[in-house]
Amino acid sequence: MFQKIKTQALFCYVDFFCFLANIYIPFWPRRLFLRFLNVRLSQRVAFHPKVRFFGVGRVDVGEGSVLNSGLYLDNRASIKIGANVSLAHDTKIYTAGHIIDSCDFEFYKKSVVIEDYVVTFSGVMIMPGVVLGRGAVVLPGSVVTKNVEPNTVVGGNPAKFVKVRNASLTYKLDYRYFGAN
Repeated sequence: MFQKIKTQALFCYVDFFCFLANIYIPFWPRRLFLRFLNVRLSQRVAFHPKVRFFGVGRVDVGEGSVLNSGLYLDNRASIKIGANVSLAHDTKIYTAGHIIDSCDFEFYKKSVVIEDYVVTFSGVMIMPGVVLGRGAVVLPGSVVTKNVEPNTVVGGNPAKFVKVRNASLTYKLDYRYFGAN
């Protein structure tokens, strides 16, 4: 019984800080609220409204990355997001799940790593334990269940190889605007 109350209290805590982090307030208090959720943002990160967290696991976001509205971060295990990464609207990153063949529906957690210059388009789902290599691109609505090699474009459900992307990436993202930084 105590464990159930503790779990519910944790969900209320996370929801409260998600609410505070997503209202239109100056960025420095928002950054402070995010620290309570164990989220570390580098400089020039565009943190748009309506980004949701599921837990208080570690999230590290590299310089110049863009976290768009509707992004869902299941941070029960760690999530590392590199520099100049663009995560589009309604991207979902999962770090936990259940083993469906387990007789007791065993729970597991695996970290997700998104390296520099990765781009995800709208509606992408990234499953636990996946590594998206530097410069990878995930097309709209794709479900990524396996690691993606650097500079590879993938798409579909499950995501499959589409083509190789130009490997000489040097751009710097800066999509901050009032209420989104």
